Amino acid sequence: MTDAIMQFPCDLPIKVFGRNESDFPDAAFAIVKSHVSTLEPSDVTQQSSREGRFISLTINIRAESRAQVDAVYQDLSASDRVLMVL
Repeated sequence: MTDAIMQFPCDLPIKVFGRNESDFPDAAFAIVKSHVSTLEPSDVTQQSSREGRFISLTINIRAESRAQVDAVYQDLSASDRVLMVL
């Protein structure tokens, strides 16, 4: 991702994958909310895996800068609760 490809501000969906634990969606939401103050619960959709062991979240943010996006991805990736971020 380069700034030449992305024009800021922009709407950006972030996919977050984790284990199907009841507090996982709230934990991932809190990480993103720390960087995106305008984030609302309605900006998040979730889907369970076929066997129900994992959850994928799509968190739609209004990205204001490349630095903000990088910080969100770094904090999500650093969490031991998050298995993958796309």
